[in-house]
Amino acid sequence: MTASTSTLRFTFLGTGTSLGVPMVACSCAVCTSGDPHDQRLRSSLLVQSPNTTLAIDVGPDFRQQMLRHRVACLDAVVMTHEHRDHLGGLDEIRAFNFMNAKKIPFYTDALVEQAIRNSFSYIFDNDYPGIPQITLHRISKKHAFTVGDITLQPIEVMHHQLPVLGFRIGDFTYITDANYIEDEEIDKIKGTEILVLNALRHQPHISHFTLEQAIDIAQRIGARQTYFTHISHQLGRHADINAALPPHIALAYDGLTVEL
Repeated sequence: MTASTSTLRFTFLGTGTSLGVPMVACSCAVCTSGDPHDQRLRSSLLVQSPNTTLAIDVGPDFRQQMLRHRVACLDAVVMTHEHRDHLGGLDEIRAFNFMNAKKIPFYTDALVEQAIRNSFSYIFDNDYPGIPQITLHRISKKHAFTVGDITLQPIEVMHHQLPVLGFRIGDFTYITDANYIEDEEIDKIKGTEILVLNALRHQPHISHFTLEQAIDIAQRIGARQTYFTHISHQLGRHADINAALPPHIALAYDGLTVEL
């Protein structure tokens, strides 16, 4: 896949699992850590070119993430899947409607589109001026699509029995909420320079890669650098886990920025 000649900037808005880190009511060593790397909002990514800004997923922490990174203009949202920790902040799009005076395009597969229509039916059922203003654009794993000057190649992974989309953007690949990737989809990833992959915890999980499984996938793909995201407090302290990882593999953290 040919990368754009323009610089792309990728900012990790959140790197936590659905409960976030620290988790409510938990007093474990990770949740009480004073290291800011152990404070993880729900997983999301900001992608910026010289002319385009898009977010991958709009979870419950979306408002906080936009304020933290002083995002003043948003051109589109690209969705991985419909689970609440990735979709729950959709209503916060209203601020961009007001300030940018435009509807926000949402790029989704059929399952996410149906979830939006079900969970946010008020967007489509009336013309009240305070509702989020969005336009829905259908995507699938078969075809790349372009938002402004950013081209994305969908990559289908499995989250237990739910198909989820990851995305290759030039030489950067972002995958979250996966526990299986077919060989055909692995082939789309090979050759990428930066790989982002979910690594939930050490213990087996029905719908997420464990740390050990994520390491195996990362080594199979062989990116120049791999970052793990969608991290649970059960994985352990950032500094301890990071120090034990193989070369060219590291834990991502909220606010990490990568340029290509």
